[in-house]
Amino acid sequence: MSKKNILLTADVILMIFLIVIDQITKYFAVLNLKGVSSWVLWDGVFELHYLENRGAAFGILQDQKMIFILIAVVVLAVIFYVLFKAPYQKMYSKLHISLILIAAGAIGNLIDRVRLGYVVDFFYFSLINFPVFNVADIYVTVSSFYLVILLLFVYKESDLEFLAFKTKKNKGLS
Repeated sequence: MSKKNILLTADVILMIFLIVIDQITKYFAVLNLKGVSSWVLWDGVFELHYLENRGAAFGILQDQKMIFILIAVVVLAVIFYVLFKAPYQKMYSKLHISLILIAAGAIGNLIDRVRLGYVVDFFYFSLINFPVFNVADIYVTVSSFYLVILLLFVYKESDLEFLAFKTKKNKGLS
């Protein structure tokens, strides 16, 4: 097995592990929070509050399940393309980790949408009245922010040339 295949296998294993964590937390949220009042963990600051989210972030686009499924499939296709094309070098490990976290979050919420028709959310910061969210949302939000930082401040344009589609002209075969 080549080093690249080992890296891709490790990516998939990490992704599955993260998805399992997300799904376990949602299972426990359904089991312990559905139909009961919120569990206040820090009065006035943070609580566990069961919510069936049929929309996107902040509740927008309610009941647009097919749009969310299509977006998730496109995002996952792009992520897998980048992971497959990325060179096996240490400098790309941060890129791999951020993309794996985004993919795990997208798949975790996709599983909910396909299986249940909604996403199970349960973390709530009452102090700032922040929308209720879940572990998959944390993966996507934190890693997307990190990916933006990587793309703006760490990687140079030349570091990402592996993503360019090769044509006869840019291969020097004009």
